[in-house]
Amino acid sequence: MKFVLIDKITALESGKRLTAVKSVSLAEEYLADHFPAFPVLPGVLLLEGLIESASWLVREYQNFANSMVLLEAAKNVKYKSFAAPGMQIQYSVTASAIEENTSSFKGVGVCGDESIVEAKLTLRHFNLAGENPKMAHVDGQIVESMKQRWKLLYAE
Repeated sequence: MKFVLIDKITALESGKRLTAVKSVSLAEEYLADHFPAFPVLPGVLLLEGLIESASWLVREYQNFANSMVLLEAAKNVKYKSFAAPGMQIQYSVTASAIEENTSSFKGVGVCGDESIVEAKLTLRHFNLAGENPKMAHVDGQIVESMKQRWKLLYAE
């Protein structure tokens, strides 16, 4: 199953910072198991919201140059509270550096006035064709898919 952990990008300062929101819905199927009597967004998915937000900042800043933008390291991850159905999380990521193949960020997820997750992230970005030239067509398909999703997430 593939999860999309942000619903909308609400603010962008290219190459510097991005803010996105995620509304937690009881209809999200992983909540049936996490936990039936006390449904909350799993901590790893809270962190994934920060990673996705940082990934979009990289993609936009580098003009979608790479098909792959992946987590290399998450440090100083702090879970401070829960996100339950009906809550809206605001993710804010600030770039420390965006270089050709790696980038680093500080991120925070907030519900209302309460910080619920914080982390320092390092992302790695590349194209599959860098390892196997036959994968260039796959890179193109992924980049096009990401450009289409970008149009849905961020209305300038």
